[in-house]
Amino acid sequence: MLHLLLAPMDGVLIGVIVAVVLIVVLVVLTLFTRYKICPPDKIMVVQGALIGKNSDGTPRGAKCTHGGAQFVWPFFQKCTYMDLTPLSISVDLKSALSKQNIRIDVPSIFTVGISTEPDIMPNAAERLLGLSLAQVSELAKDIIFGQLRLVIATMNIEEINTDRDKFLDAISRNVEGELKKIGLRLINVNVTDISDESGYIIALGKEAAAKAINDARISVAEEDKKGSIGQANAKMEERIRVAEAESAAVAGENKAKAEIAQAQAVLREKEAEALKLAVAAEKVQAAKALEESYQAEKEAEISRAAKEQATREADIIVAAEIEKRKVEIQAEAEAEMVRRKAKGEADAIFAKMDAEARGQQEILARQADGMDALVKAAGTAEEAVQLLIANKIETLVAEQIKAIENIKIDKVTVWDSGADKDGKTATAGFLSGLLKSLPALDDVYKMAGLKLPKIIAPQEADKADPPAPEGEKK
Repeated sequence: MLHLLLAPMDGVLIGVIVAVVLIVVLVVLTLFTRYKICPPDKIMVVQGALIGKNSDGTPRGAKCTHGGAQFVWPFFQKCTYMDLTPLSISVDLKSALSKQNIRIDVPSIFTVGISTEPDIMPNAAERLLGLSLAQVSELAKDIIFGQLRLVIATMNIEEINTDRDKFLDAISRNVEGELKKIGLRLINVNVTDISDESGYIIALGKEAAAKAINDARISVAEEDKKGSIGQANAKMEERIRVAEAESAAVAGENKAKAEIAQAQAVLREKEAEALKLAVAAEKVQAAKALEESYQAEKEAEISRAAKEQATREADIIVAAEIEKRKVEIQAEAEAEMVRRKAKGEADAIFAKMDAEARGQQEILARQADGMDALVKAAGTAEEAVQLLIANKIETLVAEQIKAIENIKIDKVTVWDSGADKDGKTATAGFLSGLLKSLPALDDVYKMAGLKLPKIIAPQEADKADPPAPEGEKK
């Protein structure tokens, strides 16, 4: 018997154990599949809930991780990756305006990549996630173009051409500062060559070459001069010691000096010609540069005037549009207020009239019920009306008395001649006539289409009722 009872319990226990084991296996598999390891050449971006908040308390848009691993909650979070592959961007900048208003060409190659700095990675996640490398390259190229033109506009051509370190340092500062805003970093800058349309850089090179040649020639002439002086001194000593051979030596020396003088004259003539050409070329280039500067300033002033005119027109149009919209909104608000006020007043009047109608209906219903009960108690409607009037008889009499209540009689003079034929004195006749001026109670009943009951006016009732036939019971 005990064995039969324990057998079903063993089956249930086994089922529970199997279910627990399956749940544990599923949990372990979920943990393994959702535990993501970030490769070194990528940034792992976790999106969704449960990713914390920023330092200012606002919800964080995404959590970025470079290297290591992180658990990604199922159903609540999603994991994506951003590639850290460097991008080589060729920037062929043409006609960039320098500080001297001379346009130059600066072809260069920039190497950029997504930054792995903790403060910069969220910018990349917000602005570059989902973009291809080509799209990222085009976005960075636009930023580099603008910053490169800005750097060139703040430097002279001599600085750009000779002090390359200063030029590259300025480019790195400006470009990298802007690239960080979208999550990129500048890896390398390589400026291949610098040239200008006016030939100013070439003229600077020629000037430097001419100066070097002239310096070399001057050095040679100085050395020749020193050698000639030393040779003359030696010959002079030799002439002193050997007087006989002096004449021949002097002739040769004179001839040599003449040749040297002639060579030096030719050298000075060529140097003067070269200096003249260099100065003329420099002035020509300076004049061209000044002409281009004036033209550029003219175009800039025209552009600035057009921009100011467009800005003023936009300000006027926008202000007018805002004022128009403000008036429309105010009119709509006032109309809506009037509609709501009218609707509220209408609802209040309707509720008041409805309440009065219900009250009047209730009063009439109660009066009808009372009249119905009174008619049933009296027997007929006429007798019910008589009962109502009899109930109000005191009020009717009081109202009759009010007719003479406020009559003021200062003095009544009566010449009493004694009793008349009916036995009334003049004073009694006066009072009787005064009372007869009031409507009779029977007349009041007749005005209402009724007659007094027999118990109140039996004589009038007998006059009103016709004699009944002899055989009919009255």
